[in-house]
Amino acid sequence: MRGFTEGLIDRPLTVAEQVANVLREAIASGALKAGIALRQDDLAERFGFSRMPIRDALRQLEAEGIVSIHPTKGAHVAKIDGAEIAEIYAVRELLECEALRLSVPALADARLEEAEQALDQIDAERDVGRWGVLNRVFHLALYDGCGNRRLLGLIEAHHNAADRYVRILLSNLDYRSRSQNEHRDLLAACRLHDGEKAVSVLRRHLREGSGKLVNAIERGGLSRKS
Repeated sequence: MRGFTEGLIDRPLTVAEQVANVLREAIASGALKAGIALRQDDLAERFGFSRMPIRDALRQLEAEGIVSIHPTKGAHVAKIDGAEIAEIYAVRELLECEALRLSVPALADARLEEAEQALDQIDAERDVGRWGVLNRVFHLALYDGCGNRRLLGLIEAHHNAADRYVRILLSNLDYRSRSQNEHRDLLAACRLHDGEKAVSVLRRHLREGSGKLVNAIERGGLSRKS
């Protein structure tokens, strides 16, 4: 049976995509701090590529909202911003609730098992860097039945944009237990093929996560400046 990520990652990555993946992980992990300059010449030398794929990688990350590019000042790691978080999560809510609504009636048992395995891995995983990836695996498994690859691609892009915020939410804000309980409720509704309940749980899950992050920023409660 086709895995839920087939069609999204079954082609070789371009050089720009490879560079974007490395930079995205460095930003999400905090290795590249908010506000740090991303100079094309320096990156080209470090990666051993020409400036063109570096520029394309930065443009890709700019579209995801994790890099800011100024006409005269160049590229910088985007700062954590409450308005940006609210926008990302609002778009996620629109996209993911629709995908879940379409998916639940046709959701295969294999995808449900895949989602449950991802939750078990989150419970056991001590490496914060893996939590965002496993969170994405869980959600995309539940949306697999929507039958719309373009919609899934948009969702994955917004998960990439939210990755560093998800890591902060699950680690710095001690939210993992609550998030996992909500994930289990969502999975249970999907197993019952109760689309209305599943969408309601997902919407609340996204709104509460967004609110927790925005409130923490307003209070200055985020200890990691990434």
